[in-house]
Amino acid sequence: MVVLGAPGEVFLLTHDALRAKIGLPTCSQVERIDPHSLKPIASSVRLPGGPMWPGGMAVHANGRLIVVYGRYAHALTRQCELIVSARLPENEPYNSFVILDNGYIVCKNLSRTRKARLSVLNPFTLQPVCAPILAPEPSIARLSARGNTVYLAGLQHVFRFNWSNEAQSLSLDSDWQPDYIQDSGNTNGWDIVLTDNTAWLMDNGHHKYLYKMIGAGVSNHANCIIGIHVSNPAQITRLQVSGMAGGSVTNPPLFCTKNSILLAYDSANAFLQAYQVVNQVDNQVTHQELIPIWSKQAFGCASHMVLMQSSNTVWINDYRRLGEEVVALDLLTGEEKARIRTPGKMQGVVFPAMGWGNDIYWSSMDRVSRIYLEE
Repeated sequence: MVVLGAPGEVFLLTHDALRAKIGLPTCSQVERIDPHSLKPIASSVRLPGGPMWPGGMAVHANGRLIVVYGRYAHALTRQCELIVSARLPENEPYNSFVILDNGYIVCKNLSRTRKARLSVLNPFTLQPVCAPILAPEPSIARLSARGNTVYLAGLQHVFRFNWSNEAQSLSLDSDWQPDYIQDSGNTNGWDIVLTDNTAWLMDNGHHKYLYKMIGAGVSNHANCIIGIHVSNPAQITRLQVSGMAGGSVTNPPLFCTKNSILLAYDSANAFLQAYQVVNQVDNQVTHQELIPIWSKQAFGCASHMVLMQSSNTVWINDYRRLGEEVVALDLLTGEEKARIRTPGKMQGVVFPAMGWGNDIYWSSMDRVSRIYLEE
């Protein structure tokens, strides 16, 4: 993962991978890198992690770098010096975190069989501010948040937890537990994208990714794009993305608030679809209609996407010929603006970042690259 601080500050989070393949504990590391050459300017010590899963990093409003990787949380200075570490309660990897408006850090273990537990941490001490909160289901996806409300995609339902100042804890919203899988037979969803009125996610998240998502699907069904109305969770939009069996993803969709355009994809079948989201009112009830506007076949997208909203440019990956290419697409038409091959040999499924100019920092599983678009 790459995150930006003040102008000129680029921070890179990496972690062990091969040690995990043979069952050994793993570590993470943070580097501040040169914005153009990408050479390290400062590096942290190796940070204890334990069980491996790509973690997360943020520049907190308190000025510190926050890292959650494995079963540890860390706070560092902007010079990558370790301030404090804390071991998290579950002996499982914690897949990143969200920061609430009140500054608290919320993270959870990645759980496939046991119910997930949410931990709320003080951003200065990294100590828990309340007891862990038990979710009703296991959860693979990363958390999402808006304000002081946390959204969690379980294996079958989506749940919402609200922060209570009075109780000084998160509490489960018992009236907001929509069944997003329903009777589809599909597998778990991934990360939730929140808009003013909708929670968007995609399902069929179970797969056999090794170095590419293409062909990694395991379900007999097509994966779906799903929209859940925030104010009325019984109102759910479900639509197959490619319609092909074996559909799968490992990341969230993209939604452009300016143009109400939604990008969904089927990584296993190398298919990308853009929709115009239109609100239809029927008997005073608003329904969302997804109108296909353009698509790409044989397009190996799997990573998080980056949107330059001012120019309607979407940066996205396309895995082909045993290598990764990063492509700039016009959001409105799907027209290809630029394409470049990176040195990465694996299909990226992780987290790029916007630069300060007409550039991005692209992370894959084995490379980080700076890519810019010439006018």
